[in-house]
Amino acid sequence: MSAVIQESTAIAVPLPTRERRKEPLRACVQSALEIYFKDLDGHDAEDVYDMVIGQVEQAMLESVMQQTRSNQTRAAEVLGINRSTLRKKLKLYDLL
Repeated sequence: MSAVIQESTAIAVPLPTRERRKEPLRACVQSALEIYFKDLDGHDAEDVYDMVIGQVEQAMLESVMQQTRSNQTRAAEVLGINRSTLRKKLKLYDLL
């Protein structure tokens, strides 16, 4: 079979939708929380929201800053936040 015929008969795989791209992150957070609650061994959990948001936010900021080569204007655009908000968050996590 020629390359042209193979190419024309190939099944198009749909690009990931926004929801599909979120699934691995959601599953990772859920898995980490399951381990966290299991490790509590019956003790009460405290400040789970702040703990999760802080960990996810810091990792996200580190990744976006690396991806944008520390260009704060571009990073703010990628994150969909104001540049001054980005600077505050970078300072909060000692990333500035």
